[in-house]
Amino acid sequence: MFLIYTHKITHRNKYIFNLIFKDILQFDFSLTSDQDEFVKYSGAKLSYTHNPLSDEVFFSSRNLLFENGITEQNISVFDFNSNKVFFATGKSSALPFDVFAASFYLVSRYEEYLPHIRDEHDRFDAKDSLAFMNGFLQKPVVNIWSKWIKEILLKKYPHLVFPEKKYQFISTIDIDNAYAYREKGFTRSIGGYLKALSKFDFTEVVDRTKVLVGINKDPYDTYDFQLEMIKKYKLKSIYFFLLGDYGVNDKNLPIESKKFQTLIKMLGDYAEIGIHPSYGSNKSKDQLKKEVGRLSRVLHRDVTKSRQHFLKLILPETYRNLIDLDITDDYTMGFASQVGFRAGICTPFNFYDLDTELETKLKIHPFAMMEGTLKYNMKINPEEAMAKICPLIDEVKAVDGVFMSLWHNDTLNNKKIWLGWKAVYEDMVKYAS
Repeated sequence: MFLIYTHKITHRNKYIFNLIFKDILQFDFSLTSDQDEFVKYSGAKLSYTHNPLSDEVFFSSRNLLFENGITEQNISVFDFNSNKVFFATGKSSALPFDVFAASFYLVSRYEEYLPHIRDEHDRFDAKDSLAFMNGFLQKPVVNIWSKWIKEILLKKYPHLVFPEKKYQFISTIDIDNAYAYREKGFTRSIGGYLKALSKFDFTEVVDRTKVLVGINKDPYDTYDFQLEMIKKYKLKSIYFFLLGDYGVNDKNLPIESKKFQTLIKMLGDYAEIGIHPSYGSNKSKDQLKKEVGRLSRVLHRDVTKSRQHFLKLILPETYRNLIDLDITDDYTMGFASQVGFRAGICTPFNFYDLDTELETKLKIHPFAMMEGTLKYNMKINPEEAMAKICPLIDEVKAVDGVFMSLWHNDTLNNKKIWLGWKAVYEDMVKYAS
């Protein structure tokens, strides 16, 4: 048995010990606040407190994991082992910073509860994050730090056996708009024609007509290519379908469309399916419930996975709404404006609700890159894209984590503004697989 001592057991330190040891290192432990028990214990042990108690591996603690509530933290980031760290501690500690408090700060998204300016879509922006401002957003630092803990323990206790972990790649695709022209209904189709004519865009008029009369394939219908990639590279894939009511930011097909339902079921034969809660549902639990119900009726089974449309995430409300509807896994944890690791981690983790100081059962699956981020926010062209994607994959492979990408069906059509990006997707899949 591996024993951990801390002078006060709290919801916060139990949570982060479980995350680092059980989830990342896959190593079991027992936790105690009894000094006598700890000192007498002769096996492998670790203390997380103010001063070492015996001949254990000692990690000096700051106050964060023994507090309640949310307060502004005085954080100074510095370099150690060619990486960024913060929450400095004394020299007697096995690491010169409080690795458990720093990990908790990032994974709990503590900074997103503090006052901040939100972007035009009411989101916490990457540029306001500690990781972006200090140059470590592209590093899964929590996984890197966990690896350091493992190495320190093995140096002190070489008999310890840590299970071998395996790197994973998961391709996720959001279906915001299943087809560009098909299945839109009479009113939306006429509206599309009128909009194109008002702009004298006769090319779109011709393209739309050829699709509607069956001459050409719909430009957003890239599903044959996607299935080819799944089969060729044995991909683990997840699709998220937008099933919201029609609105300015929610423009998928009506769920009444039989062809749309057939598409959902067909992709469900090859991949997992989740809900893509609409822009309009973020502040309406009733709307969210309606959309989850729509997908459940199409699939004839419970819906347990989700990713927010526009990556709209307001903590803790968004996650609480998902929990109330029995969603068990969410895939929204990533930034729209920058690639990298929003929570500093590339391993799934349970959401910790800072307002209630409780660990929940909602599993958060962070993603590292979205193609729209590269193109629109970072102004990267397809020839430069892999130079941004490959280092992220390398970082995840180095810590045996999970690399998750986010693409959309319409960006794989290799036409107009997305010319060249279809090849980037396959290059990424090859490199990541």
